Amino acid sequence: AGDVQWMTAGRGIVHSEMPGSFEEDSTGLQLWVNLAAKDKFCEPRYQDMKRNTIPVTEQDGVKVKIIAGSSLGVKSSTFTKTPTVYLDVTMEPNSQFTQKINPGWNTAVYILSGSAHIGENKVTPLQLAVTEKEESESVLVLKAGEEKVCAIVLSGLPLNEPVHRYGPFVLASQRDLEKSFRDYQQGKNGFEAARTWESKIKNMRFKGKSI
Repeated sequence: AGDVQWMTAGRGIVHSEMPGSFEEDSTGLQLWVNLAAKDKFCEPRYQDMKRNTIPVTEQDGVKVKIIAGSSLGVKSSTFTKTPTVYLDVTMEPNSQFTQKINPGWNTAVYILSGSAHIGENKVTPLQLAVTEKEESESVLVLKAGEEKVCAIVLSGLPLNEPVHRYGPFVLASQRDLEKSFRDYQQGKNGFEAARTWESKIKNMRFKGKSI
């Protein structure tokens, strides 16, 4: 429990996205981060982070696991092709968490359990709150109520590029989509092993949420 898989699909990689367990139900979160058009066909990259290797910092009743980016002066070693902050935040009752937000970045908070306030707005379990984008550096302030809060804090650089999606492919144009399907069907440009590949974890038990 608590491990992270961070994969940059790039060009030509066939994979199974759902880690889990053969013995019991597993619960996890999946975040999809778009790549810029210039990076869509980069070499694939995979980072497997065990729980005890993920940086953790604590301050005034707040515990933060820094999966990507930085928080409270601690930086993750995770490489993200698209600049991204991904934080797993646990807050004791009546505590407060502050996070610096880069200029122009999109930011969202997903509450797993407990309830918290962002300004005057209350965010409850399984709700996603998206904050207004600021052109200058800003600060996200998350305040816990009378109960413990578990939340995911996300922030990233907007690409402002077209998105074309079909099946498992997400690209910047219809032409690139068609090319990727041809490559997959013909087993080339990274898909050489696609025809014979089979997931070894296809029968794992998993309960997931995509955010």
